[in-house]
Amino acid sequence: THGGQMFLNPVNREKYPAFVLVPQCPEKDYWAYTSRPSSFIPSEMPVGQEITPVLRAVKELLDTYLDLPQVDRNRIYVVGLSMGGMATYDLAVRFPDTFAAAVPICGTVNPVRLADAANVRFRIFHGDADNVVPVEGSRDAYRALKNLGAEVEYIEFPGCNHGSWNPAFNYPGFMEWLFASRKK
Repeated sequence: THGGQMFLNPVNREKYPAFVLVPQCPEKDYWAYTSRPSSFIPSEMPVGQEITPVLRAVKELLDTYLDLPQVDRNRIYVVGLSMGGMATYDLAVRFPDTFAAAVPICGTVNPVRLADAANVRFRIFHGDADNVVPVEGSRDAYRALKNLGAEVEYIEFPGCNHGSWNPAFNYPGFMEWLFASRKK
C-alpha cells in the first residue's frame, strides 16, 4: 500500500532495476517482537529477544534471492514503516553483513541494540507529531548511530503525525540515495 508504487514506476524500474520483496506481517503477528510492546519508549523496547518466526521467514525468503547470481549482494536494502520500521532496525541489527542500507520510517528501537549495525548506512524518517510511535525512538536511534560513527541521516517532518511514510517516500532523492548505497 505504501511505497510500492515507487518501485513499480516505469521510470524508476528502468533507472533502478531491482528485485523487490514486500512482505506483509500476518494480522495476528508482530514483526520484530513476540507481541506488541507495552511501550514504544526507546529505553523500554525489548533487548535480547530471539528472532520472531515471521521475521525469520522473511530472512529465509530474502536468502533465496541472495543465492541468485543476478543479485548484487553489496546492494541489499531494508525499508519499513511503523511496525516495519521496528523490523528494519531488527534486521539491520541481526544481519548487519547482509544490508548496505536501512530506512526505518516512524519506527523505534532500544538504542543499545544498534551497536551491531554501525556499518549499515541509515536514513531515518519520522514525524514530530507522531501520536502512535513517539518520535524519540528515531531521535535516540540517530544519536546512538552517530555516536557509533555510523553513516546516518535523520529527517524529521514538522507537524506530521504517524503517516510520515508519505513525505518520506516523496523525499527528494529517496531512490537515488537508496540505490547509491553499497556495503562498506
